[in-house]
Amino acid sequence: MNRQLSGTRKKTLLERLGPVPDVDPDRYGDGGPVGALETRVAELLGTEAALFVPTGTMAQQIALKCWADRTHNPIVAMHPRAHQLDHENDALTVLSGLGPIKVPNSQVATCPEPYGTLLLEVPDREAGFVLPSWDELTSLVDAARERDAVVHLDGARLWESTLGLGKPLPEIADLFDSVYVSFYKSLEGISGAALAGTQDFVDQARVWRHRYGGMLFQQWPAALSALHGLDTVLPRLGAYVEHAKVVAAAMDLPEPHTHQFALHLPGDPRRLTEVSGEFLGGFWRDGTLAKTEITVAEPALEWTADEVRQAWGEFLSLI
Repeated sequence: MNRQLSGTRKKTLLERLGPVPDVDPDRYGDGGPVGALETRVAELLGTEAALFVPTGTMAQQIALKCWADRTHNPIVAMHPRAHQLDHENDALTVLSGLGPIKVPNSQVATCPEPYGTLLLEVPDREAGFVLPSWDELTSLVDAARERDAVVHLDGARLWESTLGLGKPLPEIADLFDSVYVSFYKSLEGISGAALAGTQDFVDQARVWRHRYGGMLFQQWPAALSALHGLDTVLPRLGAYVEHAKVVAAAMDLPEPHTHQFALHLPGDPRRLTEVSGEFLGGFWRDGTLAKTEITVAEPALEWTADEVRQAWGEFLSLI
């Protein structure tokens, strides 16, 4: 088990991009590779416009703040395990004055509190990168709209979700009032995210990006790496998703919805990490079980089903 299955290989910027092209840099996010990236994302998602934002945390706070101002309702409904609730130190409340509430998908239509915005994460990372069916997704959006709420998509991993949903990116994005996508999670960029939607939404978001401290003087290196990811990684995500099914089947696990899936095992996370080496990556405590997240990307394509089955059997024999 000395070859890597989970995770992606780290590369330097020069290895990833090759010689840096002779381009005019952006200036405070205007023009240059940043402008080209915004145009590209809007075209891919079929939206009127898109805005580059340094981090996903900032991007989604901007989106939710914009919608709170427009709906005159600071209440944001989201899944109880949403990233904003577990990993952002109450930023929505402390910085933006918003009121996040925990609403399982089954209660979107019946929640007793009148929320102004519904946030949906596709796929659901905490559930193991699980996708809803298309009918389930449209039903959730329709239920929120019937309550006069807008719907924002946490699409950090939207790029690899088209196969599982059976819909192209523009059709998925068209369901929502605004969309957030990440450039480093699946596309292997060095950093950055984008918000996409109507032109007036993006114009408002641009103002809030400045207020949140996201209008850096130059961001062209991150934009170039994101453009490179769109050119070279995005076309391969379908192959990763298909090979993830081969890997999971060899491990006798349910078929994953994307090229990532979660694995829970009993035992000490430190011991499991030590035994796994690079095969499965690091484990951590998640409730009463140890957890790791498996990403089937370029390194994993080298593994045949028989090799995965053999390595998995060796791993299980050691624990």
